[in-house]
Amino acid sequence: MSDQSLDFATLDLDRLRRRGVGEVIFGEGKTPREVMLIMQRLISVQGRALATRITPTQWQEIERLWSLETASDTESPSLERLSYHREARCLSWEESKAVDVGRGDILILTAGTSDGTVAAEALSVLNFLGHRVRRINDVGVAGLHRLLAHLEALRAAEVIIVCAGMEGALSSVVAGLVDCPVIAVPTSVGYGANLGGVTALLGMVNSCAAGVVVVNIDNGFGAAYSAAQINRLRSPNR
Repeated sequence: MSDQSLDFATLDLDRLRRRGVGEVIFGEGKTPREVMLIMQRLISVQGRALATRITPTQWQEIERLWSLETASDTESPSLERLSYHREARCLSWEESKAVDVGRGDILILTAGTSDGTVAAEALSVLNFLGHRVRRINDVGVAGLHRLLAHLEALRAAEVIIVCAGMEGALSSVVAGLVDCPVIAVPTSVGYGANLGGVTALLGMVNSCAAGVVVVNIDNGFGAAYSAAQINRLRSPNR
């Protein structure tokens, strides 16, 4: 069955076969109980589950509810396999780690330390999907020597994700140095004229450098998903 209903949600259980990646839960706006029940249903079908935008408060309640459920039902997914990544705000459950499914390394850059939560989300998603990934922090355009110190790693990457707020210039600089796709993530980091990430978004969309694609503001998940699709090894008949 490709869809399976809960009282509050209809799950797309065919997505793993159809798209190569199963349904991922967007945790914002969901109750801890809803997140738990969706995860458990996905685990029962595909052996793993991932939820993004899970706050520490949500996680504490999910952990409590999960513990109560496993105490009363020995067939429930084990609490020990549930892992919360605080900076990324990602919650995952895995029977075993995904094997590497990529052609090469994915590199995640942050313009500044304040872009870290978005980069962490991307990193957590890519780790869950089984890709080789590395993160380099705080290499924004205010000090280009910091970026150039990593030029060898930049040019060895299969895909690069650039997380930047303020004016969002870092993605253009990176794209001018490498021959791989660059995925730009505007972040809502900056003073008033950053407009919650809109200024960075417009700067990235208007990049002079070729090869830059742009996802939504603070969308580390979307950047990771796109990078995984680019990097994923495909069978000869695809």
